Amino acid sequence: MRIIKSKAMLYIAAGLMLWALLASACSTGFAIGNRSAATLTPTPPPVSEISNQNNELFAAFWQAWQLVHDKYVDQPVDDTALMRGAIKGMLEALGDEHSAYMDPFQYKDATTSLQGEYEGIGAWVNTDGKFLTISEPMPGSPAEKAGLKPGDQIIAIDGEDMTGILPELARRKVLGTKGTTVALTILRDGVEQPFDVEVTRASISVPSVTSKMLEGDMAYIRVYTFGETTTSELRKALDTLLAEKPLGLILDLRNNGGGYLQTGIEVASEFIDKGVIVIEESGDGTRENYEALPGGKAIDIPMVVLVNKYSASASEIVAGAIQDHLRGKLVGETTFGKGSVQSWIPLVDDQGAVRITIARWLTPNGRLIHKVGLTPDVEVALTAEDTQAGKDPQLDKAVELLTGQ
Repeated sequence: MRIIKSKAMLYIAAGLMLWALLASACSTGFAIGNRSAATLTPTPPPVSEISNQNNELFAAFWQAWQLVHDKYVDQPVDDTALMRGAIKGMLEALGDEHSAYMDPFQYKDATTSLQGEYEGIGAWVNTDGKFLTISEPMPGSPAEKAGLKPGDQIIAIDGEDMTGILPELARRKVLGTKGTTVALTILRDGVEQPFDVEVTRASISVPSVTSKMLEGDMAYIRVYTFGETTTSELRKALDTLLAEKPLGLILDLRNNGGGYLQTGIEVASEFIDKGVIVIEESGDGTRENYEALPGGKAIDIPMVVLVNKYSASASEIVAGAIQDHLRGKLVGETTFGKGSVQSWIPLVDDQGAVRITIARWLTPNGRLIHKVGLTPDVEVALTAEDTQAGKDPQLDKAVELLTGQ
């Protein structure tokens, strides 16, 4: 199973699902990346082992390597540290924020089993930017009580600067035993200076799907993440709501950072009876189509999908498929724009791993998601003032559109 790393939508809470997500990502990496490589030494490899072109290309590198060994004031230098630094720099030079190097300690930390850890601050997070970012605090969670808001970037944890640290690893640092406190340094839009927030960890009950009937006989379903139980929870919610004979259905994907690709396809298939859900495009231009699965429970009911700037990855796959198939309108704000696939590939000699973008997602009509996002059919902003006043103009517009239909 492949992960669209957004999202995970990944959350700081129940550790079992986090482990499932990480383990799946790593299995993809091992399948692709177990290949041998020569161990780096302080001297250039023989010309016979590499092409003349590469020999010329790396002449300056090996010159710099030798100069460090010959001239640097503090000798001897650490060859392993130099090698890891070179790999890190190479990945950074790609200019892709989703491709990176993890040294052995970071890789072990990111892939260590989280069995038994079901405790944290209670927030869905986005791991696709420079820093770990709050997508949304869970209702009633310590994160919500501490005043954390969607879009808050965590730039330091317990005083440790998170600059240059993979957001997945930052997420792990926020997890912890209930009753313990973690200090988060927050960078928030509209606030000039970073500020600290202390959050006491707790046992978190993590919902994947919630649902209810709204006034006017409208069904409402919110999907928070695309995890292992999301499809079954969604199908149960649809059974309950459709029995009420609703006039329309609102699917809320706001602040949903993603999760499993397979779950995204399953969710979309509940609303789309046939055709392509998403296209995977590799670097060589080859494409693979992922088709709708049969047996969807809500393929005919009029629907609207709510999205915002924190709807990412699997959320964008579902929303893009519904939009391209003219199955329903998107209402809200332009989505995040996370449409790439990463593979974690371990390096030889236990030297860590590299995370490399290997493909991009396209909507059924071939639209690029990555760094573009999806433009809603009806754009409606949701301001901080609206939230404070208990208003939701995006939801109101969705009800209005369905009532008009």
